[in-house]
Amino acid sequence: MTTDIAVSVKTHYIADQSDPTDHRFVYAYTITIRNQSNIATKLLSRHWLITNGNNNVQEVRGEGVVGEQPHLEPGEEYTYTSGVVLETEIGTMEGSYQMVTDNGDTFDAQVPTFALVPPHALH
Repeated sequence: MTTDIAVSVKTHYIADQSDPTDHRFVYAYTITIRNQSNIATKLLSRHWLITNGNNNVQEVRGEGVVGEQPHLEPGEEYTYTSGVVLETEIGTMEGSYQMVTDNGDTFDAQVPTFALVPPHALH
């Protein structure tokens, strides 16, 4: 079975919710999930590995995304925005979505590693 789920990510540092003196760095991330296969697919759950600048890893698992389990017809996409708080100025996230096709096949759609970096830290 070929499953073709494309995942793209955009991140945004939220300065007004962050407090560097309190080791609080807040990021929003917007993810678009596109079903490029020829069969409808539903997102069941998510699995994240969130790594801060000290290499401390937080693992997060849960049903759906932002309280939803989107069902994507072929060619459809779903976009959502969520957030994460780090204890360090920079970090990374990576993970996967656990999916099921309308014919019952389950698979993981990988989310490539993406950086959480405030604009002033970019070179």
